[in-house]
Amino acid sequence: MRYVVIIIFSYLLGSIPFGLVVTRLMSKVDIRKLGSGNIGVTNVLRTAGVLPALLTLLGDVGKGMVAVFLARYFTGESAFALLAGAFATIGHNWPIFLNFKGGKGVASAAGMLLAYRPLVLLTLVLIWLIVLIISRYISLSSIVAAVSLPLIMLFFKVSLPELVLGIIIASFTIYRHKDNVKRLREGTEFKFGEKARS
Repeated sequence: MRYVVIIIFSYLLGSIPFGLVVTRLMSKVDIRKLGSGNIGVTNVLRTAGVLPALLTLLGDVGKGMVAVFLARYFTGESAFALLAGAFATIGHNWPIFLNFKGGKGVASAAGMLLAYRPLVLLTLVLIWLIVLIISRYISLSSIVAAVSLPLIMLFFKVSLPELVLGIIIASFTIYRHKDNVKRLREGTEFKFGEKARS
């Protein structure tokens, strides 16, 4: 029963839309009506500024971390802790509180990995930064990092169940960036530092 409770809690925790909450409290705006309409850190940064984006980042990263820590504390099982973190990411992507229209899960997945395997996250952050410096596309950096996740997990010799979960999480992230992929192909994707177009 505790496993079910942890999974449900992790999903509900992930469903908390920090980007929406922060921007409403600080800027009195609905982030879903600005920029790309996404509730994630990148859109908050473009439309509301640095401080709201940092607070959103802390909240979204924290969701993944808390889910992993609680699952590990109550079960002692690493694979299940990763599963709980995955459900927090699913909650962020498809939140019950916003009619299942959420973010892209990058920050929540990062928090999950920070609590689960920090070296995996560190490697992915380095990859993300290199791609960002070269391309200036945050979305492309996130996609490349997602594609790299299963390979990095293989390098660090995780168990098979953990690897399967890593592949699923990476697939979610890539799928959620499908609109970004379209804009990248069309040459209309936002670059880092650009403000939201009116």
